[in-house]
Amino acid sequence: MARDSNYGAFMEKFLLQPSPSPHQLPLHALTFAVKDIFDVDGYVTGFGNPDWARTHRAATSTAPAILAILRGGATCVGKTVTAEMAYSINGENKHYGTPRNPCVPDWVPGGSSSGSAVAVGAKLVDFALGTDTGGSVRVPASYCGILGFRPSHGAISTAGVIPLVQTFDTVGWFARDPVILNRVGQVLLQLPDVDLVRPSQIIIAEDCFRLSDIPNDRVTQPLVNSVEKLFGGHLVKRAVLEDYVNDKVPSLKQFISKGNVDQESNIPSLEALSSAMRLIIGYEFKNNHGEWISTVKPDLGPGISERVWEALRTTDENVDVCHSVKTELRAALIALLGDFGVLAIPTVLGPPSKLQTDQFLLENFCDRTFSLLLIASASGFCQVSIPLGLYDNLPVSISLLAKHGSNGFLLNLVEILYDTLQEEVGIAEKKGH
Repeated sequence: MARDSNYGAFMEKFLLQPSPSPHQLPLHALTFAVKDIFDVDGYVTGFGNPDWARTHRAATSTAPAILAILRGGATCVGKTVTAEMAYSINGENKHYGTPRNPCVPDWVPGGSSSGSAVAVGAKLVDFALGTDTGGSVRVPASYCGILGFRPSHGAISTAGVIPLVQTFDTVGWFARDPVILNRVGQVLLQLPDVDLVRPSQIIIAEDCFRLSDIPNDRVTQPLVNSVEKLFGGHLVKRAVLEDYVNDKVPSLKQFISKGNVDQESNIPSLEALSSAMRLIIGYEFKNNHGEWISTVKPDLGPGISERVWEALRTTDENVDVCHSVKTELRAALIALLGDFGVLAIPTVLGPPSKLQTDQFLLENFCDRTFSLLLIASASGFCQVSIPLGLYDNLPVSISLLAKHGSNGFLLNLVEILYDTLQEEVGIAEKKGH
């Protein structure tokens, strides 16, 4: 199949039709695609690597998340490319080709749910399913200029999905339209149709935005202006996460670097959080896939290969402390936000990297971004990445987080905010920001 005509987004195309229904279904007439990490009855789940596909049989059932979407009335049109073993937030794949970013074709699409994001960004489907462990929906959503939603951990069944790190794995999704994003969420999460609950506060994590390569005002001002117009400026608060996390997450102390930390480019407590959570990631990845990797010795691309073999050297030392960090962080963020508070952070710390960027530079940028992505992963909170147009002709985004279990609240908030936010983005772009 000529994958180029589809921006290289698809592994294979097929049709899974929704079941007939006498009722008007919420996803009627919409099309979607799924990341090649979800089981579809009769197809091999390829996991982004030909050695994996060669050594695994076709699935004998379809993942419940896909079945829920089909029952909701949508039609599945195929499987999308994933980064190898879903272990990259850049989205490059040396075996199947890197899906072409429809927003900026010479830049990476983000991963690991690269094909799903590209399929949505290129308008090949109305929405797409991906997975998000440490950013695999949020990053490609940001890089491709679309909406991406990571739900609260455990809110959607991951049965029939190849596990990466069960402590953090979630089923996420992409859309161009906030109404469709919300509708898909209502189906997957089995949410009742309820009116928006006004947010109690929108907290801007000032130190996180200072790390970004994009000017602070260009990202935060459209949000602040939109909140003022819709809900009143009194809702906007500002916080320094470094101090708060340091104070409220005592188990992090042993992960904080003793040397001189570059505070211009890092937040020490969040860097420590990243170090702690990476231990869980490496340990669980090894438990899930270490035996297969050691036996098969798969051909892995640059960057992925190093990360995978590093994970296989992880031991269970300090894993219990890492889980204490998770528990403390969730409690701390619940106390900070309350039931209907929202935390605003950058999704990523800058625009996408150019294709074939030097691996060392890529890894350094990813390490810094990872410290922000792991706030939601570690706490189990839900997070949405919202596009904010272009800066220097490259896509910009912002993320909103809400407490665990507040998926419906956050989806409704995005739907209400979105149009005003885009108007404010247009004003900022005209000012030359």
